[in-house]
Amino acid sequence: MEVFSRAVQIRPPAPSLIESLIPMSNNKKSMFVLPGGRNVMFTFMLVSSLFLLWGFINGMIDVMDKHFQDELGLTKAQSAWVQFAHYLGYFLMSIPAGILATKLGYKGGIIAGLLLVAFGGFLFIPATHVNAMVREGRVSPNMAFVAFLTGVCVIASGLTFLETIANPYTTVLGDLRYAATRINLAQSCNGVGWILGPIVGSLFFYSKDAAGRSTGSETLYIPYVAVAIGVLVLSVIFYFANVPDIKMEDDYHLDDNAPGYSHSIWAHPHFTLAVAAQFFYVAAQAGIFSFFINYMVAEPPPVPASWQTGLESFGNNVGFLREWVKGWFETGADGVLRFSDKGASNLVSVGLIFFLTGRFTGAYILKKFSAHRIVGLYGLMNVIMTLLVFFKLGWLSFACVFLSYFFMSIMFPTIFALGIFGLGARAKKASAYIVMAIMGGAILPKLMGAVADHYDMSRGFIVPMFCFAFVAWYGYSWPKYSKADSLHSVDVGRGH
Repeated sequence: MEVFSRAVQIRPPAPSLIESLIPMSNNKKSMFVLPGGRNVMFTFMLVSSLFLLWGFINGMIDVMDKHFQDELGLTKAQSAWVQFAHYLGYFLMSIPAGILATKLGYKGGIIAGLLLVAFGGFLFIPATHVNAMVREGRVSPNMAFVAFLTGVCVIASGLTFLETIANPYTTVLGDLRYAATRINLAQSCNGVGWILGPIVGSLFFYSKDAAGRSTGSETLYIPYVAVAIGVLVLSVIFYFANVPDIKMEDDYHLDDNAPGYSHSIWAHPHFTLAVAAQFFYVAAQAGIFSFFINYMVAEPPPVPASWQTGLESFGNNVGFLREWVKGWFETGADGVLRFSDKGASNLVSVGLIFFLTGRFTGAYILKKFSAHRIVGLYGLMNVIMTLLVFFKLGWLSFACVFLSYFFMSIMFPTIFALGIFGLGARAKKASAYIVMAIMGGAILPKLMGAVADHYDMSRGFIVPMFCFAFVAWYGYSWPKYSKADSLHSVDVGRGH
């Protein structure tokens, strides 16, 4: 992590052809220049492409629940097995990923992760064949569901390698003052992928034929196979690219025998609490993302007819959007115009635009203000947003769902940076545990779905509200447990 890189040491191979074209700089305080003067902007850009990849995949996952509810007749709680399988992959592979990253280095771990993602993407082909057998009455719907969940879990296992390595790696690629800024910039690429994912998902998961029948079960595999092919190409690029292995500074003396210092990362409460904060944050995020479509089709007030007319008119005036704007709304049995599944799926991308805006503005804000204070403030704001959704206040609650995306934006990367602060060579191991905390996303959607099944989707938002409350507490309490005023400094003499 960059906050550890006061004395960064590199085992540099010869610069790649592309990197040799990037001018060296003598400004050691640049965001992408190492203390030795080497510019690593290209390396940062290449690693940031991984954030785009897993953002795109996560974006598709978030609009998959409603598809299985409709196709297989599942309840909201049952469809949340999609998230469970996804985050189970993270839980199972986090520690192996951390160990392998230590043995293989950054490049080897990244390539291993990409190959595993490709394998998972290709698994959607046999899963589609199993689903076709369901329609023929040869196997049960549960078998098809399990086949798809297997592909989801394997892809997530590969993403675990990428997240365990890429998150801490972005923080060491330059001056320590910009650690939180760099990881948030890289995570902005994640936000772009998350916007594109639901758009692609709506095209393939909720597609219909000329007779109006759903064809989503036949076309669901297409984007995943495309991802598999793309990551194979990306793995070749990484194989030939120069990805330097960087040794991090050990601020807390975990690697020496200095008296009074613990060699265990768990002895440092700012890290231990970061694991818990990440668990609750991802739990809240997964719940809101998973049931966004359910909320949008059931909870907002009736949609004015002028919205439908205006959107279709806009599509007719902008020809290439004509097909995209069709089918956003549908009239229910009660005669009320509401968002359709397709319209709600497209609104996911609107929410993720708020998310991406929060990432970009957050990267700037984190240059000016302490990271832990911003996490605390944004966590508190999301407590308010989810509470207003819970109270069912019409269009105000509708707007608060989108604002919750904005205030979630900087939480994951900034909690990550706060958690591995000062841990030196143990940062890779610590990163594995923080990534393992993503398992929270496997648990809360089921609880949130159960509350929604018993009451309604608005009431389900009470569950993420408590999660955001913990995140806010962690942010405001971080200086107490890290013995540091900010990510820029640490008083290791005070110990833990």
